[in-house]
Amino acid sequence: MTTLLEQAFAEARKLPPEEQESLAQWILDELASEKQWTEAFEHSQDALAKLANEALAEYRAGRTKPLDLDEL
Repeated sequence: MTTLLEQAFAEARKLPPEEQESLAQWILDELASEKQWTEAFEHSQDALAKLANEALAEYRAGRTKPLDLDEL
């Protein structure tokens, strides 16, 4: 465990039990979310590459236009 994480846990120990529970749940939720995103991106590389190639082909063929934020 890193020194910074040890310091964070030491500070968390000072919190009331209900705040410790909330913090723990938040950390676990964040870790689970990060894991989901990592797995999603690991399995989407081929699809993302295909979409990127299609977008580049559209651009090179002159079928794109600059984004005008006022038109949104």
